[in-house]
Parts: sequence; structure tokens; C-alpha cells
Amino acid sequence: MRKARDGDQASETGEISAEQVWREPAARLLAHLATTPSGLAGAEAKARLAIHGPNDAATVKRTPLWLQFLSRFRNPLVIILLVASGLSAATGDIASFVIVASIVMASMTLDFVQEARAQNAVEALRRSVAVQASVRRDGKTVSIAIDKLVPGDIVELIAGDLVPADARLLESRDLFINQALLTGEPYPAEKHAADSATGAENPAGASNAVFAGTSVISGTATILVCRTGSRTALGHLATSLAEKPPATAFAVGVARFGMLIMRLTILMVFFVLVVNISFHRPVLESLMFALALAVGLTPELLPMIVTVTMARSAMGLSKRKVIVKRLSAIHDLGAMDVLCTDKTGTLTEASIKLVRAIDGRGAESASAFAHAYINSAFETGMKSPLDEAILAAHPFDLAGWTKIDEVPFDFERRRVSVLVEREGKRRLIVKGAPEDLLGLSAKYEAENGAELPLDPETRRVFQATLDDLGAQGLRALGVAGHAIASDDQSIAVADESNLVFVGFAVFLDPPKASAGATIQALAAAGVAVKVLTGDNERVARHVFQEIGVPVTGVLTGDALTHLSEEALIGQLARINLFCRVNPQQKLRILMALKRLGHVVGYMGDGINDAPALHAADVGISVDGAADVARASADLILLEHDLSVVREAVFGGRETVQNVSKYVLMGSSSNFGNMFSMAGAALFLPFLPMLPIQVLLNNLLYDVSETAIPFDGVDPESVALPVKWDVAFIERFMLVFGPVSSVFDFLTFYALVAFFGAGAALFQTGWFIESMATQVLVVFAIRTRRLFFRSRPNGFLVAMALGVVAVAIALPLSPIGAWFGFVAPPPLFFVYLAGATLAYLALVEMVKVLFYRRMAARSRPRAGQRAFG
Repeated sequence: MRKARDGDQASETGEISAEQVWREPAARLLAHLATTPSGLAGAEAKARLAIHGPNDAATVKRTPLWLQFLSRFRNPLVIILLVASGLSAATGDIASFVIVASIVMASMTLDFVQEARAQNAVEALRRSVAVQASVRRDGKTVSIAIDKLVPGDIVELIAGDLVPADARLLESRDLFINQALLTGEPYPAEKHAADSATGAENPAGASNAVFAGTSVISGTATILVCRTGSRTALGHLATSLAEKPPATAFAVGVARFGMLIMRLTILMVFFVLVVNISFHRPVLESLMFALALAVGLTPELLPMIVTVTMARSAMGLSKRKVIVKRLSAIHDLGAMDVLCTDKTGTLTEASIKLVRAIDGRGAESASAFAHAYINSAFETGMKSPLDEAILAAHPFDLAGWTKIDEVPFDFERRRVSVLVEREGKRRLIVKGAPEDLLGLSAKYEAENGAELPLDPETRRVFQATLDDLGAQGLRALGVAGHAIASDDQSIAVADESNLVFVGFAVFLDPPKASAGATIQALAAAGVAVKVLTGDNERVARHVFQEIGVPVTGVLTGDALTHLSEEALIGQLARINLFCRVNPQQKLRILMALKRLGHVVGYMGDGINDAPALHAADVGISVDGAADVARASADLILLEHDLSVVREAVFGGRETVQNVSKYVLMGSSSNFGNMFSMAGAALFLPFLPMLPIQVLLNNLLYDVSETAIPFDGVDPESVALPVKWDVAFIERFMLVFGPVSSVFDFLTFYALVAFFGAGAALFQTGWFIESMATQVLVVFAIRTRRLFFRSRPNGFLVAMALGVVAVAIALPLSPIGAWFGFVAPPPLFFVYLAGATLAYLALVEMVKVLFYRRMAARSRPRAGQRAFG
């Protein structure tokens, strides 16, 4: 392959320059890329993938695992701690250095392994629903993930496909491309396979090329992949694409919590360090103690707990036929309080059948069926379920009919037109929204085939027929047409006027028996369902009636165009049915709901749903959806059913509640330890714990907390949407932290006054008491109920009791001496049992009062639950 420099020439890896994609003749491009119309060999494609990398404009080269592990040691507190312990080793205390280094290594490894396993599991799920492309490899057409494409691949495109790379058209038929991502232009651009391009002032304007990030509205094409990944036109936006999306409320809350604990920890550690130095205690030992304390009190386990908990939820949701593409969407799902969805497949069975074809007065019409069938048969766009129902109804002989041209369907016009010829006569046949076609028609076709004027009275009759169909819950498409001059080779939107109305194609899509119960269950769970449909009001109302869901308010697309943003926001609360809305109106409704403070989910599967899916807090699509819809969604349903969404919602809430357990435990324990450490530093002539004991305490505590993602939750805690509430966390911390400190100070007094503890016994006694109280309190904090009325997960019980047992056994074993422990007297364990039980009982009493007071002072908004 030819090599050249940057810019207008081929790159050193053999790729094509940007302008060559549309300026070079196709034959020369094929030769340049050493490929043929039958495609690459599999081995060659694999070699090229190694050179060019994944076909993803936003791909960042994956860091090797060993570098990911080492990056965890970039924490300045850990570095300073290791340096300080190294200095301690230089003075002769080698054992302390080895123990400190081992504990730090164990803690980092635990965090790394858990998070890596979680991320790998989620990545496997994500790849299971990755967008695929039809590629010619080894002379066969196969389906592969688009990130595996390489320059020289031959790809086949149909309507609904994403264009996977910058490519040259080798073949095309009635090809229209949505290029809004690159140009901002909402209307489709027509493309043709040709050696010369028109409108090629910029890449997207080239008529003989297609570009990554765009999508096929209608037609078919065969393309030659020229540029992939970051070298595509879309790759010029790589900087913005590589940036993380705006942080969700959950991510912001986690960050705020982490910063809150970090600030308090730094202040407390600084205080302890100053006090120890002012009391003329060894500087190096005081520094190591302060640093160990900082490491122990910072919530370094929080990112891992969040990732593992969400990954477990993602794995659980996959068993419920929901694939999670974006982990943070699980929190948004738990916080979701409004779900917008289409009617077809959600409220109905999506088993659409053509029941009859009729004229404007309701009589059976062979001409109406013929017009509908010819239009659907020759339409090159993605076949809708209505098209498929028409073609499956009964055979129609297309012999003698030839297609000349097409104006593809778009969601503004809501119709598709084909120009066909038979026996030298050409006719425009239009199929689409019946109200629109009636408005565009000047005549109608009578029973004898005569074309008569469509006078006002006849229009009223035809409209009454349409209204009657809607009242019966039947969907309808209008069909119309008119003769075209025999020398006309093309048609345009302007030709869709002065039509001759032929009749209606009438369809039945039975209501889904379970839909009503599911919507009512979602409403009871605090999720309002709003239906956004392209159908007319009568059809939608009939479906609502059939499934037993009341219509609280209706807004049509026509009425919506005349509403200001303020007026729309004012009506949203009462409206649960939006009819005859186009994609931009769906997006407008969704954004208005978000401005009201709702967390909004959107469920859709068509090309027209992509903007709303992308803008929603939670975009939900189905496995059989158009590529562009699946690419925009956060969750992919393997079963098109609202009941699956309901299960996913509860899965998301369970995840947030499990993360909250760690957050509430960490905040209260850390805040209590700050008080305790500060108090101990003021009156003790020695350190309340050795640095290695603080680190060991932190490691054992972390081990016990790894079981939290496996815990179950109480049903009432997921009964309503759960939103992150940092103010609630702060209040919880300020109440329960001092409760912990009370028992620490009590232990300090008991150790000194009753057991005559010196430094070693004091440090050992507080280590054991600290471990017992801060680990076992999980059984109280994990539930708002009295702890014995909520059964914890067996793994959580085993880990908590096991860690406490290790903490008690260590000082009694020979290993304890390595950490500076001594064996406490037997009476200390009697005290420990009584103090621990008293502490847990006090926490239970305070918990009841706390939640009772919280409920009285600040009730959450109706249909919403405060975090925790």
C-alpha cells in the first residue's frame, strides 16, 4: 500500500486521507487499500486491526493491567506513608516497614481485583449487545462488531444501520443518510455511488461518500471502509467524545461525600500530628501514625464498592433480560420517576395484522390494497411492522410493475412515496398518516375507478370513517396517488400534492393483557408512565381503555406546536398521553420533564427515537431495535415488555441502597473515629494505636465491607424512587458518629481505670473494641427496621463475624506480637461483649428516633424516597 505523510496523502499505516475518500475513483481506492468488492480475508483483517486499532472514534488505548494496578499507589498519602515507614526501617525498625508494606499491598490488591472483575463482567455484557455490521470476509457476508472493522472492509448497509466508518459508496439504491451529528441538518441527504462527488466542500457534503456517526434513513448501499476510529470525520470530534459525559447526581453525590470525609480527615490528622509533636513525642512515629490514620479514614474503598455493587446489579439484570451498557445508568434507573414510552410493543402485542383495505366510506377496496402493497414492496427504507403486515396479508402480483424513484419516509412528512411504471404509464403512490393524505388530496377514487372532486361533505364522510376506526382501536394508513408524466424520471416532496385519495389500510394491534397491571404497578412504585405515540388520539384512547388505565390528559402534536415552554411545563403533570408527536416533539416533552426536576427514562426502538434516547436520564431500547436506537440507549431489553422495565427499576433501587449502606457506615464510623482520635491525643502519653495497627484495622474493615454488594434490601426501601441526598448523609454522620465516640471514650476509661492498661494493652484493647463495633454496626445500619426484623445476606454475616473473630484472635496468637499486640485479660472480653451489645442497642434506639424525626421534619416529595 502506498505511504505518505499527514494531511492530503495516505498515512503511514496505509489509510486513505480525508479528501481521497470522495475524490479518488473507486477503482483506485480499492487498489490503494488492497481489497476487492468481495472483501478481505479474515487473516488480513486481523493483521490490519492490529495496525489501525479498534474502530471507535472515542477509544482510548487501554492501559495494561500492571499499570492500572500501579496507578493505585499514586495516592500521595500512601506514598508518604511508605516513605516514612522506609525511614523507620533505616533506623532499624525493619519489621514495621515489612508489615506496613504488606498491608498496603494487600489492601490495594483487594480493591484492584474486585473492581477489575466487576468491570470485565460488565464489559462482557456490553459486548453481547454491541452494534454489528454486515461485512464481506473470505467471500462471505458475516456479522461482526463495528469496532472490528478495518480499512479495506466491504460493508453492506440497509435502513436503520449506523454508518460504521468513513467510506466510499460502491453501490447504492435510493440511499438517504441522516447526517445531523456532523452537519446539524435534520433532513436526510441523498447519496449516490459515483466517481465524482457533488457538494464536497466539506466531508459530509460529498454525495458519493458516507461517514461514521451518520445513519441510514432509507435505501441500501455497499461501501468501502477507508478511514476508521479517530481518523474518521467523527474522529475530529474525538476530544469532546473522549470527555466524560456530565456527571450524574449519583456521581456528584459520591464525589461530594468523598471530599467531605477527606476534608474532615485532613483537619483531624493535622490536629493529631500537632498535638503529638507539641507533647514532644517522636516526630517520625507521630508522622507515621497521622498518615496511617489518614489512609484508614479516607473512603478509598468507595469506588470499588460502587463499581462492584453496580456490576453485580448489571449481572443480576442480565438474568432478568436487561443488558446494561452504562453502569451509572443503574443509579438513574433507581431514581427514575417518569417513564416515557411508545404505545406499540409496550401497551400492545406488536403483532400487527392488516385486517382490511377500504375506501373512504368503509367499503372493501382492492385498489386501496394494491396501492398499499406496491408502495410497501418498492419502499427501500426500513420496513415498519405496518409494511410487513401489508406484505404478509395476501399475495399481490407485481409482474409488470417497475420502480423509477422514491421519496423516503421521514418523521416530519410522515409518509413515503414511490414512482412506479406499468405498461408505459407512471404513477406516484403515497402511503402515510391518513389525516395528512386527506389534507393533500383534491380528488378521490370512486368504486368504478373514476376520479371525483373531494368536496367538503365527502371529506367529512372520510374523516368520520377514520374516526370510527380509531374508536374501535384500529390503526390506519392512508393511500393516495396520481398520474405522472411518462418522461419524468424522479419525484420530489412537491409532487405530493393534488393527490387522488384511494382509501385506508386498516390494522389491528391487540392490547397487551399485562400492560395495564404493569403500568399501575409502576405508578404504585412512584414511576409515572407517559405514552408518546404517532397514532391518533382515538386509537390511543381505545388502547388505554382496553388495558384499564385512565387517560388523565391528552396533548396532540398539533396542539404542542402552539404551546410555549412555560405552558407545556404547566400541563405536563396531568397529561399521560401524547398523540401524533414527531421525534423533535418527543425530545421537547422529555426535556421539559427534566426541567421540572424529574429523572426521566425513555423507551424506544426506532430511528426516530434516537434523539430522545440520547437525551433521557435512562435510555431504554430492545435487542431488535434499529442500530441507531441501540447505540443511543443505556439499557437493552432482550424482551420488549414493560414488566421487564419494572424489574430493572427495582434492581437499580437495590443497588443504590446497598451503596448507601457503605456510605452511611463509612461516614458515621469515620466521623466517630475522628472524635475519638482527637480526644485520645489530648490525654494519652502514648499513641492510641500504632501505625501498623491502624492500617491493619483498615484492611480488616475493608475485607468485611466487600460483602455489602451481596446483601439484600428491605422491600419498603425500594418502594419509591431513590435519589442521592448528601444532606441526609451529613445529618446521619453528625448523629451516629458521636454515638460511636461515646463507646470509644468509655473503652478508654475502662482500659485505664479498671485494667491499668499501658501503651500495648491500651492499643490492643481499643483495636479489638474498634473492630467489633464498627464492623458489627452494619447489621443495624443496613436497615431502617429493627435489625432482627431484616435478614442480612449469609455472606455478609460470615464476613462480619469472621473479621471480628480475627481481630479478637490476633492478640491471642504469636502473630499478634508482630503488630505490637498483647493478650488482654479475660475480664476485658466480658467488658467487650457488654460494651458491644450496649453500643448496638443504643444505635438501634437512636436509629428509630432519627428516622422518626427525619420523617416528621422533611418528608420527601410525593412519589419519591430520600436516599438511605
